[in-house]
Amino acid sequence: MRLATPDWVATPGGAALLAALDAGTGTTRLVGGAVRDGLLGRASSDVDLATQLRPEAVIARLQAAGLKAVPTGLAHGTVTAVAAGLVAEVTTLRRDVATDGRHAEVAFTDDWQADASRRDFTINALYATLPGGEISDFFGGAADLAARRVRFIGDPLQRIAEDHLRILRFFRFSARYAEALDGDGLAACTVRANDLMALSRERIALELRGLLAVADPLPVLAVMLAHGIWRPVLPEIAADRLPVLARTLAAEAASGLAPAWQRRLAALLPADAKLAETVAARLRLSNADRARLALAVQPLSDAPVHSQAWALGTEAVVDRLLVAGEAEAAMPLAGWQRPRLPVAGRDVLARGFAAGPPIARILGRFERLWVAAGFPDDPAAVTRLLDQAAVPE
Repeated sequence: MRLATPDWVATPGGAALLAALDAGTGTTRLVGGAVRDGLLGRASSDVDLATQLRPEAVIARLQAAGLKAVPTGLAHGTVTAVAAGLVAEVTTLRRDVATDGRHAEVAFTDDWQADASRRDFTINALYATLPGGEISDFFGGAADLAARRVRFIGDPLQRIAEDHLRILRFFRFSARYAEALDGDGLAACTVRANDLMALSRERIALELRGLLAVADPLPVLAVMLAHGIWRPVLPEIAADRLPVLARTLAAEAASGLAPAWQRRLAALLPADAKLAETVAARLRLSNADRARLALAVQPLSDAPVHSQAWALGTEAVVDRLLVAGEAEAAMPLAGWQRPRLPVAGRDVLARGFAAGPPIARILGRFERLWVAAGFPDDPAAVTRLLDQAAVPE
């Protein structure tokens, strides 16, 4: 089995990078997602290189070749290389010295199998020479990839003890690459689910986001909920919401609108804005994601969808419609831009009203009438609505 040569290898930056790191002798090899996805014929934007060179040698060689070297993680042997628009993470081969479930102390090595043995899953421990594409596979990752199987390297319990985040990574990778969950991996994740409590909420949020972004996360989420995986850190996600997520996924597909992990998370939560805000705060989500989640969990009103979009924003109404399974109603909002209010204070002043609170009240009445009328923009209709708004209530 060989990896087809990635396009970037033939670029000036790619050629300079590989020459600087002595890739032609196998000293530096492509590793991880780019190899895994390349063997599946999938595109990959990641360029991760593993090398026998020590970090200081990597930096010296890159600089000697006129390339930029950024010491992004020297303690773990990682240098970011920038070469004519190409960005690559270059990491020295490592072996674990000590782990505590969150952080690892490593030592550098020149042993490829030792480096592979500290990785999580067999499909992520594949190395490819460049440009030849010869695969180094120490733990049967190529066979697992062909069989659509995500399997821990060695003892799953030991892998999880080294890094508790591997529990969530097991499910995320299985949702993306596996036809069924590996039994040994599932059993280990179930036993060690409480270990998730030791992780930062940011790391948990990142994995949850990745899982919800796969084409169909529903089967894996159902298994996770059945085995209590989320209970220690996100007990608000309950199995009785899975039909709502199924409805949301179907509506996304039917509407042709882009999937959104925030919308999918909203489908898994009760229709309670305060609870959604609590979950978002716990996960340390950005302010924008917090606001979107809190809006998305709330039910639709009886007002026309464009009126709701005017008040709440298109994104919020599309989220609510798709969570409700109303794909057809969401489609007219695709690309809809909030129109500009066609009158301003000066238009009211021109009618002889004095400046001050009355102007704001008239503008408010006009806005309500204009939205209810469907946002007309022809001057006659606008004038007629302004006349109506100027009459005291």
